[in-house]
Amino acid sequence: MTWIQLLSAQRADGKPADPTATRSAFEQDFDRIIFSHPFRRLQDKTQVFPLPKEDFVHTRLTHSLEVSSVGRSLGKRVGEVLVQRHPELEQAGISQFDFGAVVAAAALTHDIGNPPFGHCGEAAISEFFKSPEIEALLREHCSPAQWQDLISFEGNAQGFRILNKAANTGLRLTYATLAAFSKYPCQSLLEQRDKSKVSQKKYGFFQSERETFAALAEATGLPRLPGEEAAWQRHPLAFLVEAADDICYHLIDLEDGCRMGLISFEETRDFMAQILQERYKPEKLQQIRGRDEQLGVLRSLAIGTLIDQATAVFLENEQAMLQGRFEEALCDLVPSRQVLSAIKKRSVEKIYRSQPVLETEIAGFEVLAGLLEAFVKAGFYQQFAPEKFSARHRSALLLLPESYRSQPGVSVYELVMDCLDFVSGLTDRHAVSLYRKIKGSALPVL
Repeated sequence: MTWIQLLSAQRADGKPADPTATRSAFEQDFDRIIFSHPFRRLQDKTQVFPLPKEDFVHTRLTHSLEVSSVGRSLGKRVGEVLVQRHPELEQAGISQFDFGAVVAAAALTHDIGNPPFGHCGEAAISEFFKSPEIEALLREHCSPAQWQDLISFEGNAQGFRILNKAANTGLRLTYATLAAFSKYPCQSLLEQRDKSKVSQKKYGFFQSERETFAALAEATGLPRLPGEEAAWQRHPLAFLVEAADDICYHLIDLEDGCRMGLISFEETRDFMAQILQERYKPEKLQQIRGRDEQLGVLRSLAIGTLIDQATAVFLENEQAMLQGRFEEALCDLVPSRQVLSAIKKRSVEKIYRSQPVLETEIAGFEVLAGLLEAFVKAGFYQQFAPEKFSARHRSALLLLPESYRSQPGVSVYELVMDCLDFVSGLTDRHAVSLYRKIKGSALPVL
């Protein structure tokens, strides 16, 4: 892999970048994402704590903005050194700011495909398709790879679908940003999947976008994995996107847990101090009024420290990444890795298994299964079993926005994917509201 090809400003529509534009193609990517409808919906999607009333608890939107900020810092820090290492970059007009802009834009979208109710939403969708009734209805109409997409629904693949969907004409991102977004550059059905490799722990595109990813891989020079038809090496900047997310969710979830009273201030402070080491100055911390402000300062310093450490690890392994020989998360190699591991363990115990989170997970399974049952069955019966299509099914389809209603002649897989686009794109509150209406527990006022 070469950096000049990896930083391809080409877009899928084939239009070349405008050399006279005041914004680079990658800065345009960032702005397009900010103003897109799928990104705005993250405002009302759960990060960890369900439907938070407290304004200090993070949603997917605030989390994504923070990950993007950290990603930009990582990209610029790395880019500053890479431009010096590779003189051909400067000759091609590529600067450290291009690295920062690519990582910032990719990081901004890293959660754009997540369904309602956090990660449990992915499990809820997968469980729906594994039910005997739905499997008997749909499986024979899908290829093995298509069926694997459905029974192992993945937010990363849904995100790639959103970013490349023809209906989202305002996006059309550069290949560099799309490749940096793709932490898992492989399909769901991978014959030789090795989960010890960080890029194969999940998958990054559905069968519906398989050819789109192949074009992206060719444009950016990602090598195909030996013996696999739909799996490639990871874009090096995807490691920085992953690191930005890891840094934020370790520290921000911990901070939220402290503010919610699930983890003590003292324990949170001590975790941060272990990351800071000699940079931790307890006497200066005592001069700051209020524990919220103290937490904010500690978190800021800890993020800065982890950015330094992740940057160093990336630069040490740059050549291995370019040669496709690097397969570890940066945060698993930083000096603070043991502290981050301890934070994650504590967060699982005290935050991710807290009663509000578990209650929302249970609700998510009911709500998403109920919505999918209504829309998938209605769509299937209308087009493939009209003798079973009822007035109830007709009403359900009318609740689908027109842009999500499948046209006659589509395959079962395409029909289901259209339903998934709608249901997974719902905000938490919209999903709950629509479920209540379908179940008759929230009737309109007459």
